[in-house]
Amino acid sequence: MTDRVLSQQEIDKVFKKLHDGKSKDPVQMALTYDFRRPDRIAKDQLRSIHLLHENFARNLASSLSAYLRAYVAVNLISVEQLSFQEFARALPSPTSLIALGMRPLDGNAVLEINPSLVFPILEMLLGGAGKGITKITREVTEIEQSILEGLLRIILHDLRTAWSAVADIGFSIEGHETEPQLLQVLAPNEAVVSIGMEVRIGDISGLMNIGVPSIIVKMLRHKFDQQWSLRKHDVTETDRERMLRLVRPARVQLDTRMQGMKMGMDALLQLQAGDVLAFDYPVERPLDLTVNGKLKYHGNVVITGRKRACEIAATVTA
Repeated sequence: MTDRVLSQQEIDKVFKKLHDGKSKDPVQMALTYDFRRPDRIAKDQLRSIHLLHENFARNLASSLSAYLRAYVAVNLISVEQLSFQEFARALPSPTSLIALGMRPLDGNAVLEINPSLVFPILEMLLGGAGKGITKITREVTEIEQSILEGLLRIILHDLRTAWSAVADIGFSIEGHETEPQLLQVLAPNEAVVSIGMEVRIGDISGLMNIGVPSIIVKMLRHKFDQQWSLRKHDVTETDRERMLRLVRPARVQLDTRMQGMKMGMDALLQLQAGDVLAFDYPVERPLDLTVNGKLKYHGNVVITGRKRACEIAATVTA
């Protein structure tokens, strides 16, 4: 076989194709894969978890406000993926750590509440104002943990309600710890989804962190996709009850009017005291009852004591 020498025109043509991007470099098409963390999840699932815990934060703020009888604001500040070792190192020491069961799934999550939040809440639950300026860095005692049981039940109830949009997970308390290094519910290199929240009660604030194993989120991947990729149409009974609680204190204006006769402006200007206007409105004709200016009911005139009233006969569905 004879050796063939490329002409300058052929060489220029090859370089032109490379410059125009018509020839793709296999190295540029490669994607980075971390074999040490095969259980990492996609960014779209992290966005779904972000939306889920935004709902959790809103519900928890309402529940804690009623429980502590104080204004409570809960804000979601971060959702990220990291190893359990990194998650534990970022927590203060000592702190309040709770190992959570996730039945029927086989795994454990972690709930952490900073001391800057725990001790003011304890003071409020014991009758104080919760505004102590002294920074307490000691461990939470067993008696104090038992006092916090009611608070933890509320948090886990709202957490289960938020996750019910994806799966029915029963969160339960399986253990308490004060040192992050001593909490051995997950392997150090196991990936977790870390959810960070700021809880503000009046002038005090503190952080609450939740760590969920990434492998559990991957197991529920199809349920996340089904829940967040399609718009939710069915309203649950819980949603109806929550909406009813919000609108129940509202006040509305009810009006009942009889559509009467029409008259010209000249006749209107000639009206004098003592004139009688005959309304052409049969007694058997139903009345229109409006709520804030919108027709909602039909009714009839009735007598109650010495007053006239409107008895609702039908609801306007249109």
